[in-house]
Amino acid sequence: MSGKIVKLLLARDVNTPMQNVNQMVLEENKGIFGDRYYYQEGTFSNKKEIEPDRDVTLIEIENIEEFNKQFNQNLTPEELRRNIVVTNCKLNDLVDKEFQIANVVLKGIRLCEPCNFLAKKLDNEEFLKGMIHKSGLRAKIIKGGSIDLNSQVEIR
Repeated sequence: MSGKIVKLLLARDVNTPMQNVNQMVLEENKGIFGDRYYYQEGTFSNKKEIEPDRDVTLIEIENIEEFNKQFNQNLTPEELRRNIVVTNCKLNDLVDKEFQIANVVLKGIRLCEPCNFLAKKLDNEEFLKGMIHKSGLRAKIIKGGSIDLNSQVEIR
């Protein structure tokens, strides 16, 4: 399976909108340079220790498009606040598996599920129920490096 990157997104803190970037630097045991979780300032950050499922998040653009069609929404990848938006890649299949993007090696830790942040923003409980098991993947950085919009997602 080979997926393509559609968008790369990060936010410096929890209150900053996600910003599109052309390239990211991912560091082991730290996260994405410049992102809120890199600085332990994300909504779910644990200030005492770095949690591996906070390194990087991914989501499939096909799921976002399906949500929007099914619930008559115009939700953008930026609003979902995942870091890497991909196409042609079944992220749910990558839980407990290693995969590679360019020279970066990641391991799927667990699925991202809809959260209270999104529930408050959308004020649509039915929409959130429709996102269960379709809201992306949390991954740990095994080997750091740089990725860009031309990088491919490859299963190891």
